[in-house]
Amino acid sequence: AGGGDRPDGAGGVRARVWVTTPDRSELLHERASVAFTPGASDLTTIEVDPDRTFQVIDGFGASLTDSSASLLAAMPPDRRREAMRALFDPQEGIGVSFLRQPLGSSDFTAADEHWTYDDMPPGRTDLPLAHFSVAHDERQILPLLREAKRLNPRLTVLATPWSPPAWMKTGDSLVGGQLKDSPRVVDAYARYLVKAVQAYARAGVPIDYLTVQNEPQHRSPDGYPGTDMPVAQQVRVIEALGPKLRAASPRTRILGYDHNWQTHPNDVEGTDPASAQYPQSLLRSGAARWVAGTAFHCYYGDPSAQSTLHEQFPGKGIWFTECSGSHGPDDTAEQIFRGTLTWHARTLAIGTTRNWARSVVNWNLVLREDGGPHLGGCGTCTGLLTVLPDGSVRPDAEYYTIGHLAKFVQPGARRIGSTSFGTTGWNGQVMDVAFRNPDGSTALVVHNENDAPRSFAVAVGGRSFEYTLPGGALATFVWPPSRLLADPRTPLDLGRATATATGGDDAALAVDGDASTRWSSGAAQAPGTALTVDLGRTTAFREVAVDAGDNLGDFPRGWSLAVSRDGERWRTVASGAGTGQLLTVGLPPTAARYLRVTTTAPAGSWWSVADLRLYR
Repeated sequence: AGGGDRPDGAGGVRARVWVTTPDRSELLHERASVAFTPGASDLTTIEVDPDRTFQVIDGFGASLTDSSASLLAAMPPDRRREAMRALFDPQEGIGVSFLRQPLGSSDFTAADEHWTYDDMPPGRTDLPLAHFSVAHDERQILPLLREAKRLNPRLTVLATPWSPPAWMKTGDSLVGGQLKDSPRVVDAYARYLVKAVQAYARAGVPIDYLTVQNEPQHRSPDGYPGTDMPVAQQVRVIEALGPKLRAASPRTRILGYDHNWQTHPNDVEGTDPASAQYPQSLLRSGAARWVAGTAFHCYYGDPSAQSTLHEQFPGKGIWFTECSGSHGPDDTAEQIFRGTLTWHARTLAIGTTRNWARSVVNWNLVLREDGGPHLGGCGTCTGLLTVLPDGSVRPDAEYYTIGHLAKFVQPGARRIGSTSFGTTGWNGQVMDVAFRNPDGSTALVVHNENDAPRSFAVAVGGRSFEYTLPGGALATFVWPPSRLLADPRTPLDLGRATATATGGDDAALAVDGDASTRWSSGAAQAPGTALTVDLGRTTAFREVAVDAGDNLGDFPRGWSLAVSRDGERWRTVASGAGTGQLLTVGLPPTAARYLRVTTTAPAGSWWSVADLRLYR
């Protein structure tokens, strides 16, 4: 990414920059690099902290559905090679690094009827699985998967069935119904899944992860395979599957649930209490020993559910495994691109990864412009690539939202700390997520939620750069490891801190470690408004940062900082005039339990504190 450890000036540490805009004027366009320079900025500042680490990343991508495979297979060879490189080649394309593969039919099939790997005539069964075959996949899907792995050898594959064979189900149909509540059928289904994993491995496509049912709470699929699998039944399937899978394919790990962040209202009626908290019930069960973690979809709820689950079960991973762009019947291509880019940028690319996701996986890799081919299900879904009526291929919004991650965040990367001000619910501010790659480079993904251009700074250690993004734009910044960016400071954990204020809303929001929340005075600035923080115990520090976040203009025009050991006797240790969004106060080594920031000058704007941080 250029720069290295050369002296500042023409060399120095530089970040490379790629930008995508909602009007398509820039599409993963590499702009001129930008240099880190010593010092801070008055702009909204994204502080990147490589010493705060979170989840390891497996990859980013979509699904090579039967529909996608049929479209790719029908292309002339040169156009197919071009499309596959655009998807999977890390240099020439975006380097898709994670695929979620349907085991059998889903709604996105180009066939005239749905299928599994062991279909039998009505009234017949095949408990020995003597008729098991993946011949359907060998025609188009598996050759394309092998090509994908050749283009990106670090590709991770997750396999998911939409339905067991109909003869295993109540109703004897792939569409709806439940797995028959019979130990012999549960055992057969576990063996069926193991045989699918083994068949794919023999075909040169090893399976890294396996879920046992797509969307197990979706009871009424619209003309496509689906299964109502209550959590108690999923527990039984996993307990039968776990030892068999470990013996047959030790590399393959089981993920549970594979459904929405929150139970959809259409799925609530008749839900038993355990299934109402499906992931939690599964991870409290005896099957949990076989489960690596939980998979989520985007169609109801929000990504914060992932963090809630992580807090409850920190030893289990979180994967985000499905979300499709969609559109209304009268939306133009321009509206679809803008809406998909901005929603996916804030909710998936940044929202899921800031909430512990180890993967971000969209739905179809390739679809026609009319959303097909499909057999039941979604008629308005979009893909990463769109095949136009003339046979040409157009990368669309999901290609770029996944690309801003997959091309720059390597498998095995780890998410690191960074202050982010936007929210998945849209608050018009700047949001971001940062990763440290295995090669030591840093990738920072930034989204401007606002429709207007926004300027901000990126700070690492004692250096920073300033940048302006167009309204709605998504950008990735990448810079190399460098001693020049080493931070001599140590951030302090404020987990015990509490706060009070003379006015405004909840003062605790100033010390919650989340810059997308804030305490605000709720009135124009006047001398004497104070924010008081109790650190919970006497603490040594030498720097205080008072961050107004991206609430433009809400910084104190005049301020004083006082400290106390007992909350009774105070001494003022610094004062001055505010000049921008981030106020950083350097001090001689100071020990105190309490600190108080007070405004000392009037201003028409409110005073907001998105985050208060201390450093030693």
